[in-house]
Amino acid sequence: MFKGRELLIATKHEKEKVMAPILEKELEVKCFVTSDFDTDELGTFTGEIERKHDPVTTARTKCLRAMEAANCDLAVASEGSFGPHPTLFFVPADDEFLLFMDRKNKLEIIVRELSTETNFNASEIKTEKDLNDFAVKANFPSHGLILRKSKDDFEKIVKGITNPIELKQAFNDLITNFGTAYVETDMRAMFNPTRLKVIERLTLKLAEKINSQCPECKAPGFGITEAQQGLPCERCHFPTRSTLNHIYGCDKCAFTLSKKYPHGKQTENPMYCDACNP
Repeated sequence: MFKGRELLIATKHEKEKVMAPILEKELEVKCFVTSDFDTDELGTFTGEIERKHDPVTTARTKCLRAMEAANCDLAVASEGSFGPHPTLFFVPADDEFLLFMDRKNKLEIIVRELSTETNFNASEIKTEKDLNDFAVKANFPSHGLILRKSKDDFEKIVKGITNPIELKQAFNDLITNFGTAYVETDMRAMFNPTRLKVIERLTLKLAEKINSQCPECKAPGFGITEAQQGLPCERCHFPTRSTLNHIYGCDKCAFTLSKKYPHGKQTENPMYCDACNP
């Protein structure tokens, strides 16, 4: 279905560095990027342009606009969000979605990766010590930083800082002119190797899902759509919150399949049981 076709990677932040090798190997496509469409038009991490829609809708729009600009029918786009982990409170998380679209075969395949592997952080700073302490925690200079006057100020933003001298100069300029500075991690893929690794894992997950055929209609993209709780406690046999079943589904024909004990265990440790360990 995909062998020999051109696949557009809709990005301006060099995600193709990790995505293209995987997709070309696993799908036998020829990847390319285009400069005819600026993905920043749909939102920026620094807030000058607000993202108006959810990540999946935004990734879908990236694919459609990029395909229109490049006159092709096969594309992939990712969209990431950063903030507190939904269950591990106070732990920052990288929530990435990757959407594969084939207009020729009317196919759309989506995968997600929620990772705590991120240097995402931001802080108001007033001294060089504050700046240096933040830089160390953020893995600077291998990971880029952004400086601006304040959190919600878009007048002067210096992005993609990876040089210590440039970082110090930008900081001193802000302090001299405004008396305050706001530093944040640059979460664009080309300035964030940690995020790039998450995108790489996500691309492998996408390739695996695309190569998984529906047992019913043979369409690609047969994958997990739901995780059902209820793995029994090994002591009291009460259903726990741990996964009992994975539900696989096909977007093409709506066929579903349930696979029991997806993690290879038939009971859960009592420490994760609400009855034995309330």
